[in-house]
Amino acid sequence: MKNQRKILITGGRGKTGTRIAERLEQQGYSYKSTFRNTQDITEPSNQVHFDWYDSSTFLPALKDIERVYLVAPVGDPEPIKVMKPFIELALEKGVRRFVLLSSASISENGPVFGAVHQLLKELTPEWTVLRPSYFMQNFTEGQHAATISNQDLIIRAAGQGKIGFVTAEDIAEVAVRALVDDHAHNTEHMITGPDSLSYDEVSQIISHVTGRIIKHTSIEDHELTRSWLALGLGKEYAAFMTELDRRIREEGTEDLTTDSVLKVTGKAPVSFMDFAKKHARVWTRE
Repeated sequence: MKNQRKILITGGRGKTGTRIAERLEQQGYSYKSTFRNTQDITEPSNQVHFDWYDSSTFLPALKDIERVYLVAPVGDPEPIKVMKPFIELALEKGVRRFVLLSSASISENGPVFGAVHQLLKELTPEWTVLRPSYFMQNFTEGQHAATISNQDLIIRAAGQGKIGFVTAEDIAEVAVRALVDDHAHNTEHMITGPDSLSYDEVSQIISHVTGRIIKHTSIEDHELTRSWLALGLGKEYAAFMTELDRRIREEGTEDLTTDSVLKVTGKAPVSFMDFAKKHARVWTRE
């Protein structure tokens, strides 16, 4: 029998959304995942149409919902503009708890997700902000997968800056606890893996598990911006993404590890070496 505390997962197709849904299903919680494209809805009982830029989808998505996992619209430099009306409506309809996916690089009052972080802290009775480091899945499902497979390269502008890479699974585990625990966390969680690694070190690990020579090349900021634009990001968001790499390179903003995963879930986070061993076939050529 399902727990009747119903949870809404925005970003239902995302790296964390899919994994949160899997865990809620396994643990017997009632939930709905949102999909922007109605053609992606295959299970109407726990999937619902939702579009941040179409407020007519807000109310149907919130029916019977008590807790919400918030993923900002991709590529929007000011998501607060569309997220604030939704959060206010959710509060009117009885939602008490909100869990926001933000970033280790972005503090309260910072750019992009920072204003949403501040809003939750000031306006909502129960809240958690997840601030994960960069996803390990970026190398298997994201922007680096193709260049590793096709060019034997990892291409960034972060230089020798280090990052506490973390798996989407570990982020999802923390998110589930923030959503279902009896007591609200009412805090931010800085979520990292156990090691802080440079892209050079990551390339060495992937080389080790695949038997191929994978190299990291650090490009200029303007080159990275151009690549973001080529992927379809707008100028402002592309500049923001490049600025994150500059800060990693020059300020060490992502050079940290925390014990948040262990404290919240009771399980140690996955190391990049273990992740790479598990996913080596993704990078292995036939």
